[in-house]
Amino acid sequence: MKVFPDKPNAAHAGEHGTVDPLILSTEKGKKAVKISFMGLAVIAVIQVVIVYISGSAALLADTFHNFSDAVTTVPLWIAFSIANRKPNRRFTYGYGRAEDIAGLAIVALILFSALFAAYNATTLLLDPGRTIAYVEVVALAGIVGFAGNEMIAQYRIKIGKEIGSAALMADGYHARSDGLTSLAVLLGAIGVWLGYPFADPIAAIFITVAILKVFWDSGKLVFGRLMDSVDPEVVDDILHAIDHIETVMEITDVKVRWIGHRMHAEITIAVDSGLSVKEGHDITREVRDSLTRHVTYLSGTTIHVEPEEASGKCSIQV
Repeated sequence: MKVFPDKPNAAHAGEHGTVDPLILSTEKGKKAVKISFMGLAVIAVIQVVIVYISGSAALLADTFHNFSDAVTTVPLWIAFSIANRKPNRRFTYGYGRAEDIAGLAIVALILFSALFAAYNATTLLLDPGRTIAYVEVVALAGIVGFAGNEMIAQYRIKIGKEIGSAALMADGYHARSDGLTSLAVLLGAIGVWLGYPFADPIAAIFITVAILKVFWDSGKLVFGRLMDSVDPEVVDDILHAIDHIETVMEITDVKVRWIGHRMHAEITIAVDSGLSVKEGHDITREVRDSLTRHVTYLSGTTIHVEPEEASGKCSIQV
């Protein structure tokens, strides 16, 4: 018996069409990574030129942030590429967890960006006499950086939510933090133009705090996925979808986990012990059909059947 066929079976192909939903979602993620990388590369090149002619330390830091954000596309691209691989005897659930590892790398880069911003702000505070040439151009670069990063952030977060990728959403929040840093460049340039040299480092300090908040929120999202955290409403939806099926005597266990951007559920139900194997199988099919109709965001479901007298206490608090 071949447990892991090289090709999808006919039922699977007939249900979803000729394109596997997992492949479709990972390709969508890779497209989002490619488009955002190209956008960040354009912003970074523009900023490099302006840094060279202006000597702005704040803009230099912002340029560094944009380059670091572009670097985060590398682990994401690798993760989405690996996720396309089919399950095998060693990785029986597939390679979706590669996205969570990429998420860890992104969270680490967000923290590094915050530390770099803090270092840059401290340097400016200790050297307030540093001057900036072409203040208006630096301010324009800050506007371009902010607008560009915010558009990229919204795009990444939108696609991340559509395919359920915590890593891509975290990377979107990272782009948003870089946009805030670009806003600091704009505020600092305005302050310098008004004759307040300390405006630039003070704005950078506030932005450092904002980046740390992004680091905290993204970290909770990524580490939550690694710890198999799900929204409690997911369990409620599953229980509600099965509860009306009369042949299910009891729902004894429900476990749900994210595997990359796919959500998988393992459910144990108790049925009348006098039923035949075929009747038990028909009940699991009814349960699966109900879940397909009412809990559409589930990518996979494993249903275990046990006789009612052998069922234990439900491990889910309801």
